[in-house]
Amino acid sequence: MAKAELRSGYTTGACAAAGVKAAFLFRAGEDWHEVELMALDGTPLTIPVKAVEETPDGIRAEVVKFSGDDPDITNGASVFTTLTLRNDMSCIEFRAGEGVGTVTKRGMSLPVGEPSINKGPRELIRRVVEEMTGSADFGAVVTISIPAGVELAKKTLNPVLGIEGGISVIGTTGVLRPMSEEAFKDSLVPQIDVALAAGLDTLVFVPGKIGERIALAIGVPQEAAVETSNFIGFMLDSAAERGVKNVVILGHTGKLVKIAAGVFHTHNRVADARLETLAAYAAAEGMSTEGVRTILTSNTTEDAMECIAAAGLADAVCAAIAERVHVRAERYLFGKVRVGAIMVNFAGDILGVDAAARAIAREHGWRL
Repeated sequence: MAKAELRSGYTTGACAAAGVKAAFLFRAGEDWHEVELMALDGTPLTIPVKAVEETPDGIRAEVVKFSGDDPDITNGASVFTTLTLRNDMSCIEFRAGEGVGTVTKRGMSLPVGEPSINKGPRELIRRVVEEMTGSADFGAVVTISIPAGVELAKKTLNPVLGIEGGISVIGTTGVLRPMSEEAFKDSLVPQIDVALAAGLDTLVFVPGKIGERIALAIGVPQEAAVETSNFIGFMLDSAAERGVKNVVILGHTGKLVKIAAGVFHTHNRVADARLETLAAYAAAEGMSTEGVRTILTSNTTEDAMECIAAAGLADAVCAAIAERVHVRAERYLFGKVRVGAIMVNFAGDILGVDAAARAIAREHGWRL
């Protein structure tokens, strides 16, 4: 049986543009309950509008975000757009209302101080205004509010990227298609740009929250801690392309043993040689055949490490794995970036550090 085609939705930017169009229709006394938009890629969109009302600040429309089959955290959130007409202006001014963030760090696509309303939504709204007024020089203030965005922002990278006060109004075209792996990877890269804009040329790659917590505890600046998820290789390439000088990969045993084995996409559906790698390194340090078998039948890398520690081999094995991560990663980048490795467990204990990571830590005053 063929798989059902995934449903597309519309972005927060398209919701705001639909709200602007609904406001113009309301002002003209026309039906505003459902509006037609042309996305920036030419895709026609039909977007229902929940409510429109006149307020002291202008005409405000409410559109409920629909993400289709994309697991978007803003699905079901209300996007409020207030259109304020201005005879003393000949352009559109964008403002952040409740739940929409403001840019506070350099390195983003918008200047510091601007509302985090990305270029795609701004262009879509400009096209709607021109369609409804017949003029590209129409004066108006467009204020976008997403009240749920205050809490939703805590589940995004916005705090790291320096976007304060809420979420970003995003969307390249206005169409929200179920997120591809490529789109997710691309969403991680701005962290590198923000770090470079802050004058940092040494980054600490953290696959998850464990690494981030330890990085901050040893003195790594927040801007230098870059979340990679499973895309270690992609993020290393992105760092090299942008001229980053040093990268330290700081993460749990389960991630680093994969990199030591030459696996740079660490999702378990792509590759999972954790126990085999630990068994090989333990054997190389003198683990008995029985011990190797125990490692290979362990449930987790934490269980395997207990076996290795019981044999008195933990320090040697962890140091060897960290060194191998360094070798593999630098080889992956053809020596373009100095790469070190710090391996930790779930409790936050540092298990292994290679020589490159120690040197980078000394140079930057980190507490290893």
